Order: sequence, then structure tokens, then C-alpha cells
Amino acid sequence: MFEEPLLIYLADDDAEDRELVVDVFKDIQPSISITEFDNGVTLMDNLLNPAKPLPQAIYLDLNMPLMNGIECLHDIKDEKKLRDIPIFIYSNNLETTKIEALQEKGANLYIVKPNSFQDLKVLLSKSLLYLESIKADPTFPWEFVLTLE
Repeated sequence: MFEEPLLIYLADDDAEDRELVVDVFKDIQPSISITEFDNGVTLMDNLLNPAKPLPQAIYLDLNMPLMNGIECLHDIKDEKKLRDIPIFIYSNNLETTKIEALQEKGANLYIVKPNSFQDLKVLLSKSLLYLESIKADPTFPWEFVLTLE
């Protein structure tokens, strides 16, 4: 899929969800490197540390302790060196007003957490296609909410 090694930051307070996402990414493309965070504070500390490499994408759970996904999104988009990193929000929540606010603030995609490995694989594969496509054409009109259809 990607010619160069892909670095992804994954922030989710649920260890089982993180493990599932990592397993799916490794199944899709074993060369993907994933750095995991269990809250938004450590994610932001890492992103703002000049000694740490910046990721090609951030997968961000909406509901986390200490600093939730919305707060992280705001802080990331307010930092000049971070604002162009694609951010994929994922959650069990499908509240329309919240989704619209996330899109307006600059999230790139919204993924509703599915219940199976295979369904998650489909959605995460689509998100990687999105990453490839925005390199080629950043203006390509993607649907904001990723679905299984």
C-alpha cells in the first residue's frame, strides 16, 4: 500500500480497543509503525516533543480521560507544525451535531467503531486509502463519515 514506512499515532484509553486496532493495521500492512497512547495528554506531550517524529496520521478516540478527543483535535489544529497531520476520529457515538463540529474543527474522517475485526479492517483500509489519495489530490471530495458501504 505505502512505499515508505507509515507512522501512526493511536490514542484510545481502552487497551482492548487499541490492541484490536493495532492487530488490524498489522494485518492490513505489517510495516505500519504504531505508537500508542492511553490519553490525550501523553499524545500531546509526544506531538509537541521536537525529539519525537511526527506521524503521518492520528487515530483519535473521542472519549478519553484527562484530555478527550475533541480537546486534542483543538490543540492539534491550533499548532502550526501539527495542523496538517490527518486526524481520524473514531467512536461509538454517531451524534450528528458532534460529528459536524469535529468536521468543522478540522478532523479528516470520522469512523464509527464496528463490532468485528473484519468490519474494522474494511474501515481502516478505507482510511489508509484516504491517506494515499490526499497525497495525490488533497481536494478530492471524501465522505467525512466512513461506513462499511
